[in-house]
Amino acid sequence: MARKRVTIDPITRIEGHLRIDVEVEGGKVKEAWASAQMWRGIEVILKGRDPRDAWAFTQRFCGVCTTVHAIASVRAVESALQMEIPLNAQYVRNIILCAHALHDHIVHFYHLSALDWVDVVSALKADPKKTAALAQSLSDWPGNSVTFFMDVKKKLEKFVSSGQLGPFSTGYWGHPAMQLPPEVNLLAVGHYLAALDYQYKANQVVALFGGKTPHIQTLVVGGVALAINPENEATLNMERLAWAKELLLQVRDFVHQVYFVDAVALAALYSDWFKIGAGVTNYLAVPDLPLDTKGTEFDLPGGTIFNGDLSTVKPITSFNDAYFRDNVTECVMHSWYDGDWTRHPWQEDTVPKYTEFQDEGKYSWAKAPRFKGEPMQVGPLAQVLVGYALGHELIKKWTDEALKRISSISGKRITIEDLHSTMGRQIARAIRTAVLAELALKHLDLLIENIGRGDLEIYPYRKPPTFPKGEIMGFGFHEAPRGTLSHWVVIENGKIKNYQAVVPSTWNVSPRCQLGKRGPYEESLIGNPVAQPEKPLEVLRTIHSFDPCIACAVHVLDPKRKEIARVKAL
Repeated sequence: MARKRVTIDPITRIEGHLRIDVEVEGGKVKEAWASAQMWRGIEVILKGRDPRDAWAFTQRFCGVCTTVHAIASVRAVESALQMEIPLNAQYVRNIILCAHALHDHIVHFYHLSALDWVDVVSALKADPKKTAALAQSLSDWPGNSVTFFMDVKKKLEKFVSSGQLGPFSTGYWGHPAMQLPPEVNLLAVGHYLAALDYQYKANQVVALFGGKTPHIQTLVVGGVALAINPENEATLNMERLAWAKELLLQVRDFVHQVYFVDAVALAALYSDWFKIGAGVTNYLAVPDLPLDTKGTEFDLPGGTIFNGDLSTVKPITSFNDAYFRDNVTECVMHSWYDGDWTRHPWQEDTVPKYTEFQDEGKYSWAKAPRFKGEPMQVGPLAQVLVGYALGHELIKKWTDEALKRISSISGKRITIEDLHSTMGRQIARAIRTAVLAELALKHLDLLIENIGRGDLEIYPYRKPPTFPKGEIMGFGFHEAPRGTLSHWVVIENGKIKNYQAVVPSTWNVSPRCQLGKRGPYEESLIGNPVAQPEKPLEVLRTIHSFDPCIACAVHVLDPKRKEIARVKAL
């Protein structure tokens, strides 16, 4: 049987431009290529600039993952200067990062990924009373009323009768891989709409502590620029802290009573997808949410796992961890950059050299990150597996709960080993969100308690950052919504000499390296079913399970400085 080449360009419902090519034979994917279709050039822009300004530039890697680059950037510079960070500043940063991730994960499940599994048009056949009864049997969330689902169905009918499905206008409705009954589809559409409100509430918390969002304004190298005074209306006071707590409580309830429950139900009803899409089973996660000034104690775990064997787990324990620092490299053998080198980020350069798409040559703007020479899968699944292997209390609690519920609903025994899969990535993100919903409130309480003890410090005024003569190097990492993010900076005489960002989607979208090893996207597609090559829904399911953010991995620039596009704001 001849192989059929299928090209999906661009992949939609992601951030940025991603092209996926697969060769299908006998209803399964036999070969795959993942190609990032833009060049990221901010590293070049940063050369010669003050390192204290880098965080503001790196936020512009992406319109979604803004706070994550800000925090990784300031941590990189702080690492070079070997700084300690005031406890209040750590807590404020942690709250921002938790709230950003809560927003991001809710959006991914409902608005970017769910439409691969939910047949929106089928929901028109649903009985709202039966949908409400089903929803109430799964959760005690007060929004699951008959009236709510009747209103949702009316909205959907209005979309269809107008001839325009609005946000649901593109989808493989009626595809044979869609398996949910109408009542479940209506439930999912209803929660899709409700999720719009709750992701906004999480983002309000980001803006409250970050000054605005996207592109927060309150980070500085050494701390935060957010004055704390419980009795001053113009500062972070008790009224604002109480408002943040109320918002986070609402988001927590939605995550625990709706998102987590929906993800579990989806996983149970599509349990065959626990056997599909494993791909690379080497995992990398970094610790985050520091609990001390030095970055040696954390509320989220990090480490590595190789070959899917949880007994191989090796922890990453601090912001200065040598195991992480010494083992990250990137390869450009199959990337549109000059050369075919493999280098540590501090020794890299960023010199674009475009060719046509070459199956056996260069075919992507993304570099190929490796850890100890191996491709690594990053993201919520990596952190859940590392946390589970290390005995992290909250991760074990929510993972065991998810596996128990999925097994009960599906009638199949689903174990931790089944998480090496497309559906495993989906449920791991829900587990991580449930954990973060608790930790966001914990760190807000820690901040309030520390303020109550009279500590109002937010910045090391007695020892502000100063740069020595000569060369210093630093690296900063953060476990972002899509996985391990690290920034690497070389500073010479107080100016940036070299800057590199190794981002989560670069790890996952990685092209082949000098050893010919596929990256996680590519490897996960091998063996995927494809019922209809002209409608490759199954390919989208696996790729979307990673939550691609290609704008972080690459950025667009015309090397001849010609205008590419002009947009007029009305």
